[in-house]
Amino acid sequence: MVQVEACGVCGTDAHIYRGGFPARFPLVAGHEFAGVVEEVGAGVSSLRAGDRVTVDPNIPCGLCRPCRRGLLHLCRNLSGMGVTRDGGFATHCVVPARQVYKVPDGMSLLVAAMAEPVGCCVHGMDCVQMRPGEVVLLIGAGMIGLVLLQLALLRGAAMTIVSELRPEKREAAERLGASCVVDPRAEELSARVLEATEGSGVDVAIECVGSGETVRQAIELVGEGGRVLVFGVAPQDARVAVSPYGIYRKEMTITGSFTNPFSQHRALALLASGRVKVEELISHRLALEEVVRGIELLERGEATKVVIEP
Repeated sequence: MVQVEACGVCGTDAHIYRGGFPARFPLVAGHEFAGVVEEVGAGVSSLRAGDRVTVDPNIPCGLCRPCRRGLLHLCRNLSGMGVTRDGGFATHCVVPARQVYKVPDGMSLLVAAMAEPVGCCVHGMDCVQMRPGEVVLLIGAGMIGLVLLQLALLRGAAMTIVSELRPEKREAAERLGASCVVDPRAEELSARVLEATEGSGVDVAIECVGSGETVRQAIELVGEGGRVLVFGVAPQDARVAVSPYGIYRKEMTITGSFTNPFSQHRALALLASGRVKVEELISHRLALEEVVRGIELLERGEATKVVIEP
């Protein structure tokens, strides 16, 4: 049993709240959390009361075909805290011991709660196979986009172009080292990308918004041999028109990224080292009874990251 100290509000939580993401109700949502172990079961030897921990919320069955192929995160029977079982928007949460990671000394539980989204971003970078010296476009500079920006820079991106509507998020991208920041309402994103890349398009485009239009932009703005990472969670009924010839001729790769398989430990290491900074991205720290307000702030684009502190 974990006493929850901090739980991030994610775009997925907003989709669950609005009925746009498959979840099992009744439900205590919240899947990005950290806290202190209060009690352990008789069979648990790896943890004890008082341990500071963060949680990987995704629990595979281990028996379906994807699991037996090593694709545990694509489990057909995936169970998730905050999605199919109660999660972290509560004072306490009971979790399987195998899902728990001890928090390194010196790391705050506020930062540790971000290990799950950072782990998802680490997996996304694995999926898109970014190489040093490449040009990267990030569409959307919320919490996820800004973490992916930092990871792209750590992987040696020669140029990073960030497209974002909100001025405070564009400023955050600039502070974190983006080469070029674009307000897509004030200027044409495609024109800026082509100008910055001398007409070539980018090597990697990462979509962090979750809309059909921004996915279309990402596909259109990669050059030859380009890769597109669809990271944002779009509505299930969203559709995008693409040119099969364009994919063929550019030898383009379009890939998705789902959850955080085998990457939470790397996320914790990056956070502990200070190579990935998240605390400055947390714009709102709210009480438990303000969960709905936190979701609404996120939906309106008025928050970079909301954290609930029960």
